[in-house]
Amino acid sequence: MHELSLAENVLQIIEEAAQAQNFTHVKTVWLEIGQLACVEPESLRFYFEVVTQDSVAHQAKLEIIEVAGQGWCDQCQCAAPLASHDDSCPACGNYALQITRGGSMQIKELEVE
Repeated sequence: MHELSLAENVLQIIEEAAQAQNFTHVKTVWLEIGQLACVEPESLRFYFEVVTQDSVAHQAKLEIIEVAGQGWCDQCQCAAPLASHDDSCPACGNYALQITRGGSMQIKELEVE
């Protein structure tokens, strides 16, 4: 259920931007969500719709851009694709990979009026 707090945080960022940049309505929100960010997109969509009622983002379309996971292996010094936090390095089998991409969520773009 942490998607509820994520949706609230996204709305807070949007409202702060609306105040700073003087727009009154958001038509579309593009979010980049990493494959390793532990975010359930459909749950986030549901909560985004709920929290944006009576806001500048009311009825805004939520577009989600998935970002593939990638990690770095300190043992063999190579980058490796990661589908989950439990993946091992395909080159050496090491499990202590550092996430280098796909572990976060951010607002990529807003379409506003």
